[in-house]
Amino acid sequence: MSSKSNTFKKLTGSKSLWCSVFAISIISFIAGCSTPPTRGTAYRSSGGAAPGSYSSSIASFQAVSWGALPGWQEDSLAQAWPAWLKSCGALRKRNSEINWRQVCALANSVSSRDTQAIRQYFETNFQAYEVRSNSTGSDKGLITGYYEPVMNGSLTRTATYAVPLYGLPKAWRGNKPSPGPTRAELMSSGILRGSEIAWVQDPVAAAFMQIQGSGKIRLEDGRVLRLGYAGTNDQPFKSFAQWLLNRKEITRSQATMQGISAWAKRNPDRIEEMLNANPRFVFFKELPSDVSADVGPIGALGVPLTSERSIAIDLKAMPLGAPVFLSTTRPLSSQALQKLVM
Repeated sequence: MSSKSNTFKKLTGSKSLWCSVFAISIISFIAGCSTPPTRGTAYRSSGGAAPGSYSSSIASFQAVSWGALPGWQEDSLAQAWPAWLKSCGALRKRNSEINWRQVCALANSVSSRDTQAIRQYFETNFQAYEVRSNSTGSDKGLITGYYEPVMNGSLTRTATYAVPLYGLPKAWRGNKPSPGPTRAELMSSGILRGSEIAWVQDPVAAAFMQIQGSGKIRLEDGRVLRLGYAGTNDQPFKSFAQWLLNRKEITRSQATMQGISAWAKRNPDRIEEMLNANPRFVFFKELPSDVSADVGPIGALGVPLTSERSIAIDLKAMPLGAPVFLSTTRPLSSQALQKLVM
């Protein structure tokens, strides 16, 4: 991930890492709510104890003390606070079974420079849970880095820019099938015709932008078009690297973005075959012009992501916007990476 690609990392580095995850769930201010809700959030009534454990469809949650979070006392929470305030700005506007409004209102009285006050805010208003996989029982998860792709492109198809980036098909707006057709089926069906937002040069780079879910297109007149995530065809994600490894097309050391791109340059007639190996297809939307090209990518909450403090989550496991504490190591290193993220 070079500086030329305008790297914007959710977490340091792009190497896949194993990590322990701790969900930090809101303590409800609604008295009498004793049944844990779905999607990985636990309430606690104002006078009762937090549930000891519960499960979502893919993960189980065991209540733990704040002292059980490795590195919690050492984390510079003031660095995470701006990310939380941005999330709160969006969360308090959402219709949700979670009482975000009250807990976010309390955040306004906390000094953004007082790490101890921020720590006290989370310990007072939230409950920590250790997250484990329902399928394996393991407390280990896979963590990957994020970057915001930047590519040259055009609003119209040209000889140079002939690879389309698509918005959600008009026929799917308000009536999207789930799951929808695979990538291969979409590309051959004609349903995407008329949904092109922009055109770029490299089909593999376009596929990587789909994986990231957002990006920037530098137009020939100097303008920058910001594209955000608009949805998927609800098909499972399959790794290009794993597809190539299974066919002995690349080695383990080549299972990187650069290695995959190099393979594509050597095998231009097989690029479409590789791209169709991933049935998932991501659609984009043009972000409003008042969103500065200088701020970070816009996340699912509609607010800019914060470098090293923003993550993507699975809504089957926990609610959008909920704080999470990660315990892992930095890429290619044994140095601990333990921090609060949103």
